[in-house]
Amino acid sequence: MEMKLMGWSLIVFGLVVMVLNNAFPANGITCQEALMTLMPCEPYLVGSGPGSPAVPCCAGVQTLASEATSTEIRRSLCECLKTAAAGMKIDPARLRAIPEYCKVSVPVPLDPSVDCSKVPLF
Repeated sequence: MEMKLMGWSLIVFGLVVMVLNNAFPANGITCQEALMTLMPCEPYLVGSGPGSPAVPCCAGVQTLASEATSTEIRRSLCECLKTAAAGMKIDPARLRAIPEYCKVSVPVPLDPSVDCSKVPLF
């Protein structure tokens, strides 16, 4: 049952990537690139992986955090991640725990209910 759920999660994730492909470009960062960077986080986020994010997940989060250098990019990434999260059964508590586990400051709110238009301007 768990493998079947994981398979469906990956299919849904793939469909979201296809739909959002290049939908939110911001200075060369596309939604698809952002989602592919975070792909190693998927097992952790849906609860089918270990109790903490894997090293490749944290590396992806660090990469994305370093790319979010402007308000425009942060807001685009926020919309991208929010839309992708809506298509998956992500555990919000696990999502919010990623910065602590990965020891990275994330400039984009990790909350599926966030209003992306209010992402900080810093």
